[in-house]
Amino acid sequence: MGMLFALALLLSWLENMLPPAPFLPVGVKLGLSNIITMYALFFLGKPQAFAIAALKSMFVLLTSSLTTAAVSLSGGMLSLCVMLLLTLPKRWKPSYLILSIFGAVFHNIGQLAMVTLLLGTFSVAYYLPVLLVSGVGMGILTGLLLRVLLPALERIKPGR
Repeated sequence: MGMLFALALLLSWLENMLPPAPFLPVGVKLGLSNIITMYALFFLGKPQAFAIAALKSMFVLLTSSLTTAAVSLSGGMLSLCVMLLLTLPKRWKPSYLILSIFGAVFHNIGQLAMVTLLLGTFSVAYYLPVLLVSGVGMGILTGLLLRVLLPALERIKPGR
């Protein structure tokens, strides 16, 4: 868990080192560290995935602010809950790509909901279409990256 958390922080740091893409709307990020959260969910279990998401938000609290940490935590927790709900039906097993897309979209929705709560106004809801479209796009990219990294990540799978 410690190594996964460190890897999530490293991916987040690397992502923050990239210059902002001129074609992306303000606040849209790839979400590389969510690859680690998804790995924890799929290969370690629910408690470990929630722990990674919470630890990432605690790190945001230490390095940024309470507001930023609350926004991070709300997005991460809603994202995980939706991915878990999608995996509940036993007859249907969604692909990592589908889970990544839904996770990214609901991560954005959770963050927007927290911002709405903190500001006490629905005026930020105008940004919802941008966040939905970018969530699909970034979810596809992180899902594809997870697929590429899966062989390496499976080598560190517990019980192997």
